[in-house]
Amino acid sequence: MPAHGFNLKKHTSKKPVTLVQKAVLATLLLANLTFGVIPGWAQSRQQLPTLGDSSELASAAERRIGESIARQIYRDPAYLDDAVLSEYIQSLWQPLLDAARARGELSEELEQRFAWEIMIGRDREINAFALPGGYLGVYLGLIGLVSSSDELASVLAHELSHVTQRHISRLMTQQSQQMPLMLAALVLGALVLGKSADAGNALIVGGQAVATQNQLNFSRDMEREADRVGFGVMTQAGYDPKAFVSMFEKLQQASRLNDNGSFPYLRSHPLTTERISDMQSRQLLDAPKNLPPKPPDFYQAMMAARARVLSRPGPDALRSWIADGNLVATKEKELNYASAGVLYAAALGALQLREIDTARRLASVLLQQSAATPKPYRVAKMLAAEIEWAAGDVKAAAALVDADAPGRPELIIGSQLRIRSGQARQAITRLQPWVSTHPRDAAAWQLLSNAYDAQGQTLRALRAEAEVQVARLDYSGALDRFKAAQDFVRKPPPGSGPVDDIEASIIDARTREVLAKLKEQAKDEKEMR
Repeated sequence: MPAHGFNLKKHTSKKPVTLVQKAVLATLLLANLTFGVIPGWAQSRQQLPTLGDSSELASAAERRIGESIARQIYRDPAYLDDAVLSEYIQSLWQPLLDAARARGELSEELEQRFAWEIMIGRDREINAFALPGGYLGVYLGLIGLVSSSDELASVLAHELSHVTQRHISRLMTQQSQQMPLMLAALVLGALVLGKSADAGNALIVGGQAVATQNQLNFSRDMEREADRVGFGVMTQAGYDPKAFVSMFEKLQQASRLNDNGSFPYLRSHPLTTERISDMQSRQLLDAPKNLPPKPPDFYQAMMAARARVLSRPGPDALRSWIADGNLVATKEKELNYASAGVLYAAALGALQLREIDTARRLASVLLQQSAATPKPYRVAKMLAAEIEWAAGDVKAAAALVDADAPGRPELIIGSQLRIRSGQARQAITRLQPWVSTHPRDAAAWQLLSNAYDAQGQTLRALRAEAEVQVARLDYSGALDRFKAAQDFVRKPPPGSGPVDDIEASIIDARTREVLAKLKEQAKDEKEMR
């Protein structure tokens, strides 16, 4: 995986190139960020040093590099903006950010300059990654693998620590002397990957060989530091410290199952075992004692099931899960951890196969059994609403969703339902304050544009369309929409009514801001040539 992160499959199969391969190999690899494969590309028995921030790359420059990668990821079909899963990830992510801030790991400068955004990839790989500028990512395969939210939080804490400790910037500085040769091999490899994964990886690995030995010692310290800092962050955030060790053990097992011998040097080093030992020691010495056992987390079981289904496992897997759900529905009368995930996967799997009656029946069982547990019941209602929406029964779907509830899933699904049922004005009332506090929410901006269009407010709809592109970092697309809005102001169509002068002023100001972004982007691209 060409970025800081956990990675359990080596990309030498002939399956389609993954989301992060396509984006990162084309852009991020110019910095040779190929450390942090398998959770422990590097581990050492030496005493952990204190790594000072020896970075020479300014945080603003690192953010721009991250944006160039994120821009490509947003365009990729493998990028997933799922309101339900995103909310779940955010519920784990925000306590980690708070803990990092409280511990002094997250400086005020980095908090303001970096994006601190988590992207979700559809791939079934068990993987998470950190990119420059505070962009992080997690694959559905990882979300579906964990057996507790604490385990997933341990991975996020590790990746967060790579960013707060400026590891990416440091490696870019450390590798600067080897960049020309590395860049030639990596870019060529990225291009070839689109046609042949084997040939592309051969070129990439060949280019990396130039810098591997120097890089190994440097990244070894980084991985250990990310473990140490991440462990402290997750424990302060209230997560179970034992999850760090159990997650490593899961990753180690999966690594053995997926090892195809592509990296014999790395396979010959028992790095993950050493990291597990280190975390076990920290757990005994530093972790809070006598923590009360946590009750079964039905919500996490449902989110893991959702991730497994949305990772597109194929019809056979979906039918197998539906069969499991049918069995559980007849045998289990009360919800438990296993049945929560089985029923959710079965109902969503039936929806994916367009077996609406089966999906409705299984969702109904899940609703009945989760009624006494508020968070799982809410998630089950959202799933039932998705099923009714797909079936075209807007009224039944609306009855399941409180469109004015504070959650993002209710915002997205509720707004869709309101626009479809002729209540665009209510959708606008709900969406406007949201986008003012969440300006990077492209899906919300798109719904707001649709709602304005339904109300005949063309200028506002055009501006919202432009903001969709800004949120996706597509400044060229945004400029096109802002210019269309300016053209509308200059030559309004007959019967369109008076122009909103305030909205026109906002559009002019935003156009200037986007033009400045484009100039900055062009300058960066010129310097990279």
